[in-house]
Amino acid sequence: MVVQNNAQIIVQGVLNLVGNQEKPISFNSSSKQPGSWGGFACDSAQSVTIKWTHIDNTGGPDAAGDPRKSVSVTTPINVDIEDSWFTNGQDDLLRLQGGCKITILRNTILTSGSTDGEAINIKGGATGTVAYNVVYSQAGTGIKMETSSTVPIPQTVVDVYNNTLVSNGWRRGAAEPGRGISIDLNAKANIYNNLMVNNYQGLEIFTGADTINTKYGNNLFYATADTYTDTTVSPNIVINLRSQFYPGDGVGKPQASDLISAAVGDKDPLFKSYDGKIATANGATTSNDFHLNAGSPALGKGNSTYNADIGAYTSDAKGNKH
Repeated sequence: MVVQNNAQIIVQGVLNLVGNQEKPISFNSSSKQPGSWGGFACDSAQSVTIKWTHIDNTGGPDAAGDPRKSVSVTTPINVDIEDSWFTNGQDDLLRLQGGCKITILRNTILTSGSTDGEAINIKGGATGTVAYNVVYSQAGTGIKMETSSTVPIPQTVVDVYNNTLVSNGWRRGAAEPGRGISIDLNAKANIYNNLMVNNYQGLEIFTGADTINTKYGNNLFYATADTYTDTTVSPNIVINLRSQFYPGDGVGKPQASDLISAAVGDKDPLFKSYDGKIATANGATTSNDFHLNAGSPALGKGNSTYNADIGAYTSDAKGNKH
């Protein structure tokens, strides 16, 4: 479907976009430029199902000039988003809150968020699973979870496992670094088997999270360089990438089951193809292939409750199909 004139699709009933691997559905603007249409406003929807669908170049401005989300849900409905592609949005790709029940599986999210925005932003008592997704070059955080500072119940509760999160968080810069995964404000999660490479920060567990009930481990952290210069601030600052795997302002700590790189080449996940770029622009083209080569340290090192391997592309039939 071609969307004209920065239009937004407002869903007041059931959104049911179900393509298949051979014939995916496509939504794009006529210009095919980042931020050129308004995405899906599902705040009045009864349910949302999106499978094998391309949703590209969303985030077009609202009447006040602010970028819009790609998919927004604020009510306690079922949300099932699987095997789909999202590219070149301008703000949050998926904003899921209001007690919705989520299943977010095997999606690919690329080069989105202009100067802000999370890829998968889960808030306000949403519950469910986020697994086998690939998030590359998001302006903010790949997967973010919060409840509320004022309304702590119902609690946001999510299983977050076997996601591949690469080069996220750089366009927002030091003022509010983006992370591979973050959890805050009375949210709790199980965070296992995620592969995080070249993110501004890796796994951030804030003091406000439900730290007693949040469990994590078997995550792989890697950087293709020792340092990177953040040019979003003046004066520029040099970031020690490995010191950011578990940021010092959080309470998360390396786990014995984690695979944590100590130097370039150590615990390299051995992607099929990766240009090694640490930061890329919104809307940048990419030919990276985050499947794992034989001999990758991510293979066979996962928490078997979720999967034997680490990352979105696993050696069984459960992982990302793209």
